[in-house]
Amino acid sequence: MSNIKLKEAALIYLDRSGGLQKFIDDCKHYSDSKQSYAVYRFNISINPSDVVELDAVLGNHILHEPLKAAQLFQSVCFVAVKTLSLIEQLQTETQINIVLKLTHLPLLPSYGLDLCEFPFDYPSQRFYMVQGIIIAMTTVTKYTQGARFLCSDETCPLSEGFQYIRVHVPGATESTTVRNDFSCKLCTSPLREDRKFRVLGDKQIAEIITAKSLTAFQGCPNNQPMRFQSLTVFLRDELSNKIKIGNEYIIVGIPTCVKNSSQNVVCIEANSINLYSPKVPSGVSDNFKYLLSLTSSSCWKFTAILANIFASQIIPPGTYNMLKLCLLMSLVQTNDRHKEVEDYLDILIVTSDTLLVDRLLNFCVCLVPRGIRHPTSSEIFPTLSRDKYGTGVASIQACSALLAKDGICYIGDLSSHKKDKLELLQSVLESRSITVYIPGKKYGDGVDQQVTFSVQSSFWSFIDVDSSSKRHVHRNSPLIGQVDFSLIPANLMDAFGLLIYCNESSPCHPILPSVQHSLKKAIDPEKVLYEASKKFTEQDYEKLIAFAKNLHVEISLEAEKMIHGYYLASRRIRTDSIHGSKLSASALKCLVSLSEAHARLSLRNKVLKEDVLIAVLLFETSLTLKYGAAVFCIAPNAVFPFELCGEEHLEQRDAYLIQCQQQLQEFIAAYGPGSVTATSEE
Repeated sequence: MSNIKLKEAALIYLDRSGGLQKFIDDCKHYSDSKQSYAVYRFNISINPSDVVELDAVLGNHILHEPLKAAQLFQSVCFVAVKTLSLIEQLQTETQINIVLKLTHLPLLPSYGLDLCEFPFDYPSQRFYMVQGIIIAMTTVTKYTQGARFLCSDETCPLSEGFQYIRVHVPGATESTTVRNDFSCKLCTSPLREDRKFRVLGDKQIAEIITAKSLTAFQGCPNNQPMRFQSLTVFLRDELSNKIKIGNEYIIVGIPTCVKNSSQNVVCIEANSINLYSPKVPSGVSDNFKYLLSLTSSSCWKFTAILANIFASQIIPPGTYNMLKLCLLMSLVQTNDRHKEVEDYLDILIVTSDTLLVDRLLNFCVCLVPRGIRHPTSSEIFPTLSRDKYGTGVASIQACSALLAKDGICYIGDLSSHKKDKLELLQSVLESRSITVYIPGKKYGDGVDQQVTFSVQSSFWSFIDVDSSSKRHVHRNSPLIGQVDFSLIPANLMDAFGLLIYCNESSPCHPILPSVQHSLKKAIDPEKVLYEASKKFTEQDYEKLIAFAKNLHVEISLEAEKMIHGYYLASRRIRTDSIHGSKLSASALKCLVSLSEAHARLSLRNKVLKEDVLIAVLLFETSLTLKYGAAVFCIAPNAVFPFELCGEEHLEQRDAYLIQCQQQLQEFIAAYGPGSVTATSEE
């Protein structure tokens, strides 16, 4: 009686939810087909909340005994087929393969599977929810979805018909569904498979890790021992090819134990998979709000102060301000929404102070969830390995670039990488994609394949101009444009959006404060040395970046004209008859990205001409470092011409930037579109 009531409740739910009508439509598809089927597969969408509200016992079956629940729905669907004459060819109930697809699970602790905890509750065979980042995946292969068996004794009544139907259930291996040692229940003769009725489905294997494990790749100081282990996920049929390496997903599935060689491995058979959307902070800290209100009269003061006091735990305020501003602008371009190519802001730093710069970059990487410090012992881009579950196909490993999706991939000293890796890096920076070639002879069925991944991360690196190799020639001059980059290919430098020069003896880096800072930190590492560090903490900057990077900004018409005007003017004056223009088309994207980044860092939704000015000064500084000065000549420290020790220095900086803006407008008027020197071709 209890089963009859559960079946009645299942039928009522199907009718109310629209599942019954969908089932009838699917049956019509099978009925209209000229092909003969041994197994009829149906997906039924289940909303656990609605089912529990309708019948708590049925809801409990679905959540905690999903295999039994599938049998209930199988019986209901078989009766519906026979009663309504939906599929004339259907003979037995076992021919119906019901897959219950859950929309979600209750948000209760008992339904969550934490990848940091052990042991996993895999023997219960019920649904759990797990959240993690895809770090590896195989190519799609085939598995046996269902098969028909017949008794080998021709005199046995079960040597024909559809009495022996085997279908895949969650957690089952291929040998569980299909093998040659099954026997007839009636006469105990061996069963043989009718191969023409075998049904194949798609299968893909992925590995996930918890987002917490990324702290191991960030270089952040952590005194607590950590151990993270990946979890294997089996994706079948419509879930195949629904994932991307580097994305974070919420997976509903049934944990199971699979034998791998001599070991038993805990896996999860996915039932549904959804992309995880992180929560966006509603605002910034009160101290930053107050600072923003104090500097509201200027479009430049807020970001200047942000850069000046940023990372005071690592370097004294006022040190490497231009570099810190660029790093902050790059960080706020790591938005989590769908992004275009021009949103990325790659930075290449030229320095002799590698220790301090490396510490600063490590500090910055920890401010975003997907900041990755590339380990020198591993690969930057995806690699191939053989699948460990015996399928023989290739497993694609994520590596640093794909793990840093919507974040920062800090690859350390550029000169430490080999020539072939640098060439690959250049290709990725230019195309924002990487193609993995899979040789068919080594992996799979002999057919070569290639898989292309979108690389959605910004890259940071530095060059040591005082490297012991002496392949760099560092001319002792504080002027930008006096460094020889013969070691690094010119095309690779162009592929980076910004080139920044940080010199120990430059005016923007007074040596004495840095020495004092290092000595004090060596004596007492935990001591807070500056008042700014107390008011604007590391957590405040994390919240600021998380809020700013999700701001949707629009470019004003005035700013757009200034960007295009400067780009065309600068392209014209940096063109010669032999080599052509030194500015590539990517330069325009970099200018747009810089302008948007400064607007976001200023917590504005619109890009103004003041944002474009900062973008132009940073970009022109980079150009001057590569090619030397041009008609639009700016000082090496144009973005921060003065030490920011008080309000009067901020006012002086604003007055200086207004002069620069006037010079930029004159430059555009003289060499930009519509000027006397403009050609009709341009």
